Amino acid sequence: MIAELDKLIELQKTDTNLRRLKLSIQTSEARRAEIEQEFEQHAFSIREIQTRRDDLNAKRADLEKQIAENKTYLERADRNLKHAQNSKEYETAMRETDALQKQIGAFETQIVETMEALEGVEKELEERAEEIDTLDGKRAAALAEFDKALAKDKTEFDSETKHRQTAFATLPARLASVYDRLAQRSRDGIAVAEVVGGACSACYMHLRPQVQVNVKKGDEIIVCENCSRIMYMPKRGAEAGAT
Repeated sequence: MIAELDKLIELQKTDTNLRRLKLSIQTSEARRAEIEQEFEQHAFSIREIQTRRDDLNAKRADLEKQIAENKTYLERADRNLKHAQNSKEYETAMRETDALQKQIGAFETQIVETMEALEGVEKELEERAEEIDTLDGKRAAALAEFDKALAKDKTEFDSETKHRQTAFATLPARLASVYDRLAQRSRDGIAVAEVVGGACSACYMHLRPQVQVNVKKGDEIIVCENCSRIMYMPKRGAEAGAT
């Protein structure tokens, strides 16, 4: 394979990697936000359960308070009943006693229902206890891993940028101009395309048999008849070792 073609292939691989790294860096804030949002959703669902537990505990406490108050009123009604001086006082005390007993019974029923609901909520929290205990740690670990990978991408981007400058400088001016023109006009930045299965991997146009033979030889620059990209076939195995 001629040296210029080797340089073009190396340059294309470098540029492809630079595009990948640039995209990774440009989208890093959004991807980091996605990680935080994922953990926030877990945290929100846990807080929602904890809020339901707190609300149920507050409801139970309020019901117990109302029962205590009504029992105080019931004791007073019982005293009035015992000391009633006439039938009117007696009937009034009886109605008050009956109403208070019914109210207390209703509150006690609500407490039972509240306790059952609270038991269900406590079970949910128990089932997610490990998640609750490890959530903050996992979030911190995930973000630390992301930041580490991003830092690596930035370092590699700087290194690849310098390598690209060096590789590009070694190309003949004419080839450098052709490469730039092909790379800039394509969405994917591909100027040098591998031939895969007898077709150009950039535009998928099947190559004529003679063109495939010529590309495989690698002793001249050959462009795709359809998309004009420079084509190559990598040498493999013993064939590569013989060169």
